Amino acid sequence: MASLDVSEEREEKPVGPLNVGPGISGDDDSAVDSDEYIDGFSWRTVIGALFIGFIMMPGAIYLSLVSGQGLGPAAEWVTIILFMEVARRSYQTLKKQEIYLLYYIGSALTSNAVPGIVLAGGVFSSFIWSQYLIGSPLAQTLGITNEVPAWVVPAPGSPALLGRTFLHADWLPAIGLMFFFQVFARMNSWGLGYALFRLTSDIERLPFPLAPIAAEGATALAESSSQKEGWRWRIFSIGAMIGVGWGAMYVLLPTVTGLIFSTPITILTNPFIDLTPNTQKILPAAQSAIGTDLGTVLLGFVLPFPVVVGTFIASIGAHIIATPFLQHAGILSHWTQGIDVQQTQIVNNFDFWLSFASIGTSIAVAIIGLASVVQAISKRRAEATPTHKVSFAPPAGRGDVPIWIALSVWAIGAVAYVWMCHYLVPLFPLWILVFFAFVWTPLFSYINARLSGMAGTGVSIPYVKEASVAMSGYKGVDIWFAPIPLSDYGGMAQHFRTVELTRTKFSSIIKVELLMLPIMLVCSFLFWSFIWRLAPIPSASYPYASKFWPVSAQGQLIWFTANKDPENNILLQALNWNYVGAGAIFAFVTYGITTLVGLPTLFFYGLINGLHGQPFAAIPLFLGGVLGRYYFSKRYGTENWRAYAPVLVAGYYCGMGLIGMAAVALALLSKSVSRLPF
Repeated sequence: MASLDVSEEREEKPVGPLNVGPGISGDDDSAVDSDEYIDGFSWRTVIGALFIGFIMMPGAIYLSLVSGQGLGPAAEWVTIILFMEVARRSYQTLKKQEIYLLYYIGSALTSNAVPGIVLAGGVFSSFIWSQYLIGSPLAQTLGITNEVPAWVVPAPGSPALLGRTFLHADWLPAIGLMFFFQVFARMNSWGLGYALFRLTSDIERLPFPLAPIAAEGATALAESSSQKEGWRWRIFSIGAMIGVGWGAMYVLLPTVTGLIFSTPITILTNPFIDLTPNTQKILPAAQSAIGTDLGTVLLGFVLPFPVVVGTFIASIGAHIIATPFLQHAGILSHWTQGIDVQQTQIVNNFDFWLSFASIGTSIAVAIIGLASVVQAISKRRAEATPTHKVSFAPPAGRGDVPIWIALSVWAIGAVAYVWMCHYLVPLFPLWILVFFAFVWTPLFSYINARLSGMAGTGVSIPYVKEASVAMSGYKGVDIWFAPIPLSDYGGMAQHFRTVELTRTKFSSIIKVELLMLPIMLVCSFLFWSFIWRLAPIPSASYPYASKFWPVSAQGQLIWFTANKDPENNILLQALNWNYVGAGAIFAFVTYGITTLVGLPTLFFYGLINGLHGQPFAAIPLFLGGVLGRYYFSKRYGTENWRAYAPVLVAGYYCGMGLIGMAAVALALLSKSVSRLPF
């Protein structure tokens, strides 16, 4: 088998254009390009965090309840542009480090807070969801409502629930546990995430193809703020106009027409056009759909071309071409004619892909990745000479801490999670908690950190928690709400890489986290208290929540009964160890063939990504990759296009964010205007 080393797959510094392409001048970039790491935390970031918390968060909450959409990139880019314009008129400039911190704050404060549903607004949103979930008619029918402990939500009939208020003593156990989560979850995420970054970025030198997007966007806006607008600002502006144009058709038109007419006008369905009903006779069980998000095409510009090709081949081959044969062989036994692409994905996943791809290939990726780490370290040590010693020390001034401190912080957080879960649910097997905290979580966090570094994506094994609870023999409902130490921190490696590319000191992010925590808690409490008092959630006042929350609740509540009858658990029935072994063997053989014939290692990771992905996303991604490689690279030059592409994508999401914010504003204005009786 060929060498596993990937240390040459990333340049030491971000590649920039040496000779600019047609129509773009080579302005001096010295104002924004610097090897020095700078602390971006300032009073501007403090004001920005307050602005996002008190202005953007209520909009995100309202939009998630009414239409099931988040603010997305709107909160980040709108805040940045507003602060840039204020600074410009005050004859001041924003450093790219400050701009990136504003981007980070906007993303964190308005992100989705409850897995499985669209619900923004910080930690108190989880209480809103829990009070509905546990008090729903189905929960009462299944006998779950009265079995839920007080540290989740107050007991049924509590004045806190009847009065729809958080200002009641019955909420204290749940709020106290929430504070525990906020502290120790950050310790776990930052401790293990930083160690994974040092491993995959500093030692393995993985490229992290998606990390430059936010970094280049911040750099382009810093050029504009300093009034030294170079090539980045021009490319960023082009991407922003593309985003505005596409967003007007894709987001704004359905939103505005939905406010005026009973049925919104939609030119392209979001996020894909389902072709499964048209192809099910000739391609049974195939996931036939075409993605309609232009952003996926633009991501094809950024991702390495071998990753794009591998993703396309595996996704189309596995989920469209191979599925008729699997269905004919009786493997995809639960598929029936008439179901849509989403239902097809679910039943195919349970029949085959959960075992083969999600578990089997992931095991192989973990083993290959660990072997690569060992070889990368060995090679760098072998390069050492008496006059030249190879050091694994991080760059000076970046704000690093010793890895042992980061691992100690993570270990403390993991022990705290295990202790708290065992304290709350003492009869649940302790060894499962320890295994999740110290084996499963770090292993699969590393797998996804490595995939993010190689292919810009990650994998997940669904229903791990559900399977472990069902197989444990424990029959209580409380375990479903306990803080089981099962998480994936692989994405933090890419986050640290983005921070590094902006030349922002890591200590700046720590300061921002300490700033955001109280702002998030206060704003989440204030706005959810106010909105909850206005009307029950869900209700007719919030159409999306009223329509979709019962469906989401049904799916979740059914899992809560899985451990009561493990013998009839559909998840355990879906797990097939023969398929798991076949998936692992397939991944090892594919990796061996890839390396033996001299194909890039990234092509292999693209294949793995395609097995986990969906064809509707792989098709536009491949289109973008082909356009970037065979048209734009030839027109502007390969090195120039590599530098332009991340800036173009960042601009696109900025434009989409602006349109998204306009849609939110119109929706809020429409809902706030009272209808007069004459």
